[in-house]
Amino acid sequence: MTDTRPAGEEQTTDETGTATPPRRRRRVVRRVLGGIVVAIVAVWLVLFITKGRFLKHPFERIVGGMVHRPVSVGGDFQLYFAPFQIKFYAEKLRIANPDWATKADLFAADRIDTRIAPLSLIFGRRRLYWLDLTNGAVDLEWNAAHDRNTWTFSEKKGGKPFELPRIDRATVKGTVVRYRDPRMRLLADLDVDTIRSVEARIGQAVGVRGGGTIRSTPFTVTARLLSPDATVNRGRNELIATMRAAGNTVDVSGTLPSLADIENVPLSVSARGRDLSTLLAVIDVAIPHTRTYRLRAGLVKSGNEYRFTRITGVAGATDLAGRLTITNGARLHLDSQLTTRSLDIVDAAPFIGFNPDTVAEKGVTAAAAETGAAPARLLPDAALPVETMRRFDADLKWRLAGVRSRRVPISDVDVTLDLTNGKLTLSPLTFAMARGNVAADAVFDTRARPSDVRYDIRLAPTPLGRLLAGWGVAEAGTSGTVRGRIQLAGRGDTIHDSLSTARGRIAFVLPAGTLWTRNAELAELDIGTFVQKMFSGALKEPVRINCGLIGFTVRGGVAAADPVLIDTTKNVVLGQGGFSFRSEAIDLAFRADSKRFSLFSGQSPVGIRGTFAAPGLQVITPQLVTRAGAGLGLAVLATPVAGLLAFIDPGDAKAAACGPVLAGKTAAAQRTTKGDPRDDVGSGQATPKRKKFLGIF
Repeated sequence: MTDTRPAGEEQTTDETGTATPPRRRRRVVRRVLGGIVVAIVAVWLVLFITKGRFLKHPFERIVGGMVHRPVSVGGDFQLYFAPFQIKFYAEKLRIANPDWATKADLFAADRIDTRIAPLSLIFGRRRLYWLDLTNGAVDLEWNAAHDRNTWTFSEKKGGKPFELPRIDRATVKGTVVRYRDPRMRLLADLDVDTIRSVEARIGQAVGVRGGGTIRSTPFTVTARLLSPDATVNRGRNELIATMRAAGNTVDVSGTLPSLADIENVPLSVSARGRDLSTLLAVIDVAIPHTRTYRLRAGLVKSGNEYRFTRITGVAGATDLAGRLTITNGARLHLDSQLTTRSLDIVDAAPFIGFNPDTVAEKGVTAAAAETGAAPARLLPDAALPVETMRRFDADLKWRLAGVRSRRVPISDVDVTLDLTNGKLTLSPLTFAMARGNVAADAVFDTRARPSDVRYDIRLAPTPLGRLLAGWGVAEAGTSGTVRGRIQLAGRGDTIHDSLSTARGRIAFVLPAGTLWTRNAELAELDIGTFVQKMFSGALKEPVRINCGLIGFTVRGGVAAADPVLIDTTKNVVLGQGGFSFRSEAIDLAFRADSKRFSLFSGQSPVGIRGTFAAPGLQVITPQLVTRAGAGLGLAVLATPVAGLLAFIDPGDAKAAACGPVLAGKTAAAQRTTKGDPRDDVGSGQATPKRKKFLGIF
């Protein structure tokens, strides 16, 4: 039999093998589809009539399984088609936090009323036609290890975080947000202004305000989202925020991909305040105090790193530029590189513990007193921030082109700082001073109690004329130079304490050269020569130095001359005594023995006494008064000519062998030009003949 079916249509059979006509098959399909439609309509009708309230518990169970945490509805619940959009309504909705969180709920709201696009639940991004949210509360937290947060709905690290849906029209009021980061010790509570949007456009800026604490420091914050319409659609959002803490103001602005996403997003930051140290103290970072500052920088957060780049600004009268990276890891770490064109010397006062504002307004002595030092002292008693120094590590490289100073020209300063586990090392610290170079190393090891402190300061050959120009030495005509080294080690948590217990040596060497100064002859007190040169106009003849050594041995914070010996063409200057870092007392006496006969010579010491803060020069000493009295007695008893005998210098000073002097040797190694040991330069200790030296011996 010929098959007359259309091409492509196959014949079907029933269970008995009898062929089923295509029309019957189509009828079966229509019935199945009709049944499905009837079922959908029936479900729709049941949901519409009951408002889907019976789905409350299945909703809690299913959604809870999707987000891996309990979900509950404490009031009315509705879930149905109305008519083609999904109507969702819930009262007292709560989504729980993970067990490790400090708050019970990630999200809670008194009421949610919304319409959902059905197909968006299956394809693409979820879409809400409108949303009415009342009294919502959001809790965002990180765990202590900083590898999980409350808004990532997975127990596994790297789970998918919650994604905001697209919302066409919304009214959100009474919303509060809480954010907690244990690593930063940050807790913030924020209130969000009421949001109203139509056709996915809010139409006005959305404000956020609130406050909290960061590392126990209270702060306040205000923020405005200038393009909130983009926020709703997770587009580009212009954000401006202002934070205030500890007397500092920080402004942040930038374009965010979403309201809660700042990862790898360039931001602009500016900060201002009275003292930059109070701002960094908020994150437990200790730096010296500063004067009023203003800084700007770019900020990018990447993981646990906060990178501040293109830093520019001023602190006091000092400019700053560079970069800073703060790593908020298991241990806070700062890595920075800074440059400064000009540092005001007053702004450097905090580096040794002084308040720069006090130095500028009242002077160094008042600034020292503020630190707890006794009246009229200079060494600061400001304690090192030992506990804070143990909480963070730091690396700093700082380049300063010049330092503004009235007396000593300083330039080309390079500072390298390392702070690791409470051990602060400045090495190297180099700078140019009066055409000479200074290199220093300093260690403050707070791991020892009290701190173990070491100083090593080295002065390369430096012209005396420029170094002492601020004290009346003429640069032209002065060819003398000076080089030296200070090596001290002590224990203490303040500069004063570390020097009060110091041991070591101080030595400055003067090679051959000339020194041109009006008062050079005062050290010799050769009155006849001084008066003669004063009236003849030849007073400024340079003093020619063969060699010189100003050396001190330091024991227990007391420095004793060891030796002070300067050999010139006309005399030998010797010094005895010393000074104390403990009491800051000075008791030095200089005597000049002439190498040639002089008729009018006092030959008595010139004394420097007093304190570091108020040194005094004693030109007319008791020895000179005694000699004048003896001369007066001879004049009365004999003749006026006999009275001159008391002021005659026989000129028997022993010239110094310059080898031990230039080598910086101690007094015991000093020799005359004939090779004999010197018995006139002391022993580096208190002179036994004196009953008391500096109130200590």
